[in-house]
Amino acid sequence: MTDLFDALEPPQVPLAERMRPHTLDEVAGQSHLLGPGKPLRLAFESRRPHSMILWGPPGVGKTTLARLMARGFDAEFVALSAVFSGVKEIREAIQQAQAAKARGRHTILFVDEVHRFNKAQQDAFLPYVEQGLVTFIGATTENPSFEVNSALLSRAAVYVLESLDHDAMLRLFERAHAIACPTLGFDEDARERLIGFADGDARRLMNLIEQVQVAAETAKVDPVSATFVDQALSRNLRRFDKGGEAFYDQISALHKSVRGSDPDASLYWLCRMLDGGADPLYLGRRLIRMAVEDIGLADPRALEIALNACHTYERLGSPEGELALAQATIFMACAAKSNAAYKAYKAARAFVAHDGSRPVPLHLRNAPTKLMKALDYGKAYRYAHDEPEAYAAGENYFPEGMQSPGWYQPTPRGLEGKIGQKLAWLRELDRKAAEGGKQYARPSPSAGGASREVPASKGTPGEERISGGGDDPS
Repeated sequence: MTDLFDALEPPQVPLAERMRPHTLDEVAGQSHLLGPGKPLRLAFESRRPHSMILWGPPGVGKTTLARLMARGFDAEFVALSAVFSGVKEIREAIQQAQAAKARGRHTILFVDEVHRFNKAQQDAFLPYVEQGLVTFIGATTENPSFEVNSALLSRAAVYVLESLDHDAMLRLFERAHAIACPTLGFDEDARERLIGFADGDARRLMNLIEQVQVAAETAKVDPVSATFVDQALSRNLRRFDKGGEAFYDQISALHKSVRGSDPDASLYWLCRMLDGGADPLYLGRRLIRMAVEDIGLADPRALEIALNACHTYERLGSPEGELALAQATIFMACAAKSNAAYKAYKAARAFVAHDGSRPVPLHLRNAPTKLMKALDYGKAYRYAHDEPEAYAAGENYFPEGMQSPGWYQPTPRGLEGKIGQKLAWLRELDRKAAEGGKQYARPSPSAGGASREVPASKGTPGEERISGGGDDPS
């Protein structure tokens, strides 16, 4: 009886492998490295290999370049994947290199996803790189500054590969079409849709073409339209690993677009990240951070709106809740900006971290017991509500011997402009109190701290917009 699998055709070599360039001139893109007089072109022409790190997104030619170098330098090519390899595989690769050297052949050792190796595994390459036994080529999608050991990084040149642009992807599409399915037609919109879904990744484009080809042959569709492409392909998420470099690049772009007061750019990066599969509540938390870091007291409503957007998403989910995030993003991009509170907080934290533990002045201490009162805890404290303008002009709230550092410097933008006016007015009261040696009357202990009548306030700059919380009279 014939086995079912015997009747199946042998699997065909994937299109991405059949399309792999055989010469440097066939490599798509990377003209900044491969053009005349550029670094990698010169390395090939010199026929003197050197260790390097190829850093770039998926599908831009890192493995292809390593293979071409082995061919161009007439060297043995040994490849490892850090995803599937460990110290055992590293030892075996070194043994292959030693055997090749005995035959008079040099070895190029290619390590894909090198950032996935731990420190000890990366260190294992160092002696063989220093001895010249192998030329090390590492490929990574993550920033080598953070993911590759400094010792290994110092022995290798770093080359940054870029996503393929539209023209390079179009040329690849035309070549792949001629090789894989020359009789199958694609209208212009279908071609553009495939290039868009590939998102600058050559390998992804090859895979998408193969998927559409199979679907079109099965459905007997010719030519392929954009609508058919949408139906044949599951939604492909935009490129980024949720813990990777591209992810943080995009959240950085969103934050800086909001800070730069560009609502359209802010919306673009928000939607890019949502489209790429980012957790909407993570984006909501970042919006909260923007509200307190970049808008602050220039418009305190930003914090409330960001919090409400997160609550709305938690209540409604996707896609309705994403509209609330978009609305919060637009509001914060258009809001007045101030990082004065953020700077003041950082300055205060830095001061406290390096300063000693200064005691609380007696007049500011709480005195809930008779003993504490006998020790003068709370003595001569001036209850602000019993003072003219509800402000104890000239009073000191810092530890003894510490001058006011002026950490908070309000900007003239938004509500913070009025806050600045209010603080300037209070400082003027302090100045007058200091010049006149004036001490406002305090409630006598016998009065039990009862409030007394004070003249009605004539109005404080910004008072119509600024309200304060209650003071603890203790």
